Amino acid sequence: MRCAVFAATKRGVESALRLKDGLSCDSVELFLKNDREQEVSAKRFDRLPDAVAEAFQKYDALIFFMAAGIAVRMIAPHLRGKLTDPAVLVADEMGRHIVSLLSGHVGGGNALTLRVADCLGGEPVVTTATDANGLTAPDALATEIGLRPVPKPMIQVMNGALLTGENIVYAIDDALPRQKFFEEALSARGISFVRLSTEEALRAETLTVFITDNDSLRSERLLSLVPRRLVAGMGCRRGIPKEALKKALAEACARIGQDIEAVSVIASTEVKRDEAGLLGLAKDLGIEARFFDNGALQEKIDAYGLEESDFVRGQIGVGNICEAAALCCVRQGRIALPKTKWEKATVALIWEK
Repeated sequence: MRCAVFAATKRGVESALRLKDGLSCDSVELFLKNDREQEVSAKRFDRLPDAVAEAFQKYDALIFFMAAGIAVRMIAPHLRGKLTDPAVLVADEMGRHIVSLLSGHVGGGNALTLRVADCLGGEPVVTTATDANGLTAPDALATEIGLRPVPKPMIQVMNGALLTGENIVYAIDDALPRQKFFEEALSARGISFVRLSTEEALRAETLTVFITDNDSLRSERLLSLVPRRLVAGMGCRRGIPKEALKKALAEACARIGQDIEAVSVIASTEVKRDEAGLLGLAKDLGIEARFFDNGALQEKIDAYGLEESDFVRGQIGVGNICEAAALCCVRQGRIALPKTKWEKATVALIWEK
């Protein structure tokens, strides 16, 4: 996840810096007012409302080391919906209590709260009813294993039923690609399931959470969990064999708990349009390889505030390939794995929202 961290006091800045050092699997950027802690490397702003407004559109999570009231007032004008809003956390300046404030399930806020609390040695505060009762909410499960819940109204129906002890059945579409992956994911979490056809799922008399690639199914007893598109942005040295690229991509997917078969498209710069390794990898996986010019890449760099490399800019004219190219493939994206280096390749993974 790309996390924007805001701090207002000296101790808050110290806690934010500890967090930045500790969340090694995430991209953490510190935001400070222009007159604060000049010796600290950070993105600078004049007005907090303006900085939050921009970050709300560009980052997967916002973390505030300040009073909860300030955080609430800052994010209030930008709220759109639980399926698209970023996760928002608020913590006291010492990092003693970390509160999951927004998008706890679909946005991954509750899971991030636990990681932040572990990093800072603080107490996580998660107030969603299912979590408070030790229950696995279907929309939270969906985020964990790369799915999206549809339709939105059924999320509340399922979570409400869980809280009242009503029976809910988990089912997997018997025609679903990657069926084994999702079976193993449910089994690993102690969730029993059955296999159903779409017709059987629609006729089910019990509330059913149905893992399927059909997002058009509608029933008053059915919540579908549909695989999200996972896009791999890749850069590489000239002439690297497809086997080495495949190894890097498989390891990247494993870091986010996925297998390489989850990737739906490989994206890179047009400079790599004839790169045999990338083309061969896409062919082996049976997916599309897409290549983007500098104008398209720069547009995403600016839109998401992506970090740029002077070396890469000197080579191709823009400073970010992996993340920018992957984001070119989706209308809205959440960074699952920031740009990560292997020996002769770099990989970024983007979930489509």
